[in-house]
Amino acid sequence: MLDLAGTALIAVDVQSDFLPGGALGVPGADVVVAPIRELATHVNVVVATRDFHPPRHCSFTAQGGPWPPHCVIATPGAALHPDIDAVAHVIVSKGTDPSLEQYSGFDGTGLAGLLRARGVRQAIIAGIATDYCVRATALAACAEGFATIVVLDAVRAVDLRPGDGDRALDDIRSAGGRVCTRAKIVGCPPG
Repeated sequence: MLDLAGTALIAVDVQSDFLPGGALGVPGADVVVAPIRELATHVNVVVATRDFHPPRHCSFTAQGGPWPPHCVIATPGAALHPDIDAVAHVIVSKGTDPSLEQYSGFDGTGLAGLLRARGVRQAIIAGIATDYCVRATALAACAEGFATIVVLDAVRAVDLRPGDGDRALDDIRSAGGRVCTRAKIVGCPPG
């Protein structure tokens, strides 16, 4: 049974540019929205992370990075999916420094302190993309001492190399995190 007061749901980067048709759309990523909305009803704190890049961010190909421009501040692509925006209590922006790549929702955002101040001991993590920002956020949550659960049917991987998403889940398990389906998440006891 989930401890509502001690659990936060972190919805990672459910933004227009990462959804199908977006600048860096992940195939099938729109299926994460409904389970995130459902999980939001089981916790007291919902955090939405978002990439929020300046136009000349270091991760963009024009600056020598690996990705096309995406989630640029003040563009439609940076917008959270409206259903995620509606359930989020807190929005955390990352990647705002043009010289830093920040995949984790904890990287330079103060998220760990914010969660601790609200009495959070467990983080349920869902969103986009399993092999990048979800992985980094889950690993950081583990390192910060939060009992960490990734929701298997509420994440999607880029899978630039086949199996990247599965390898990311293995990394999370190796760090002490757990992977549960949405149907079983309420049955996953706190860490």
